[in-house]
Amino acid sequence: MAKQLRIAPARGKLGVLLPGLGAVATTYITGVLAVRQGRGKPFGSVAELGHIRLGKRAERRNPTIREVVPLASLNDLTFAGWDIFPDNAFEAAQKAGVLRAEHLEPLQAELERIQPMPGAFDRDFVKKLDGTHVKRGGRRELAEALINDIHRFREGERCDRLVMVWCGSTEVYHEPVAVHRSLSAFEEGLDRNDRDISPSMLYAYAALKLGIPYANGAPHLNCEIPALRELADKTKTPIVGKDFKTGQTLLKTIIAPGLKARMLGVRGWFSSNILGNRDGEVLDDPGSFRSKEVTKGSVLDTILQPDVYPELYRDLYHKIRINYYPPRGDEKESWDNVDVIGWLGYPMQIKVNFLCRDSILAAPIVHDLVLFLDLAGRVGLRGVQEWLGFYFKSPLMIDAKILPEHDLFIQQLKFKNTIRTLAGERPITHLEDR
Repeated sequence: MAKQLRIAPARGKLGVLLPGLGAVATTYITGVLAVRQGRGKPFGSVAELGHIRLGKRAERRNPTIREVVPLASLNDLTFAGWDIFPDNAFEAAQKAGVLRAEHLEPLQAELERIQPMPGAFDRDFVKKLDGTHVKRGGRRELAEALINDIHRFREGERCDRLVMVWCGSTEVYHEPVAVHRSLSAFEEGLDRNDRDISPSMLYAYAALKLGIPYANGAPHLNCEIPALRELADKTKTPIVGKDFKTGQTLLKTIIAPGLKARMLGVRGWFSSNILGNRDGEVLDDPGSFRSKEVTKGSVLDTILQPDVYPELYRDLYHKIRINYYPPRGDEKESWDNVDVIGWLGYPMQIKVNFLCRDSILAAPIVHDLVLFLDLAGRVGLRGVQEWLGFYFKSPLMIDAKILPEHDLFIQQLKFKNTIRTLAGERPITHLEDR
């Protein structure tokens, strides 16, 4: 057995800070409250339901992850959020249309108590929305206002620890520029109200400045910029992202590794989606769609390695479409057509029709990230947490020059081996199973 790392206990209240009190955040909060009262099960949460094998197979040790590492209890979670609309969590959940009345109404009083703080907003970054519940001021003033919000929440709820997870809308696509290249440049940019500092970066800055673990659930440029990586290292704070791996991309990271494992060629992969929630409305803007397209589109090349297997994947044509269709609401539907090449070049096809619910898939991801980022903070881990890339379409890497791993099964192995290491157990390679 390896030496166990020292992990501070998960005692006291864990405050969960959620920029964006929309469909994902309210589905997550309602789910936690419902599970507490025995009104539902936390399906989809690895932290709550997952088991992990320890040692050799013959030892038959297969405890829950919760039994292996100390995770915060659902009863210890308390919530706060920001939004650019004034609806409380109950009203926002009703408007999102994800959850039925049978889940919302018994929790109405608790959800109504969660009132959003005014959000930091710049319409240049989310062109399809026009916020009415927003903070005023330049970038520096907004960052300080967010920090003050966090202090008030921490003191008011008597939180022992905090975690922040971005659940807001996708911002327009941006490449890193000079203001993002160092912490000093970024802070100078705050003072001069640099327009290349996005609202979501202000939330990340506020969290990291206070040593609060941070995750970005959207595909836009955020905590991966050098300035915020530097701040995370300086304050010894875990960060992770980006873009929750939920519906169509989740299936790609399951199917593509299987095709590659059996050396089946792929000539084309056409992906189309319809959805009608606020996320769909935002993605109807070409700039925001470009952010999503980049994270969704990078998955296949990394998994299939066309440079290593040119005969199988060099000519792969990959097309992605997302269409805003209001009647569908949060019940997204995705179609995939995969043109596969087999023995002697004979063509075959795979058709996938996934009628999924985006927020139902995203909510347990938020929950797991809250618990595992809190764990990382109590262990003393800092900077990019590659082992949590399991949850993202475009995982951050410690070395930004290295392409991320997208194969879900390799990601899962890395995730579980990290848990084993934190618990003082040996990583499993499947070579010593006798």
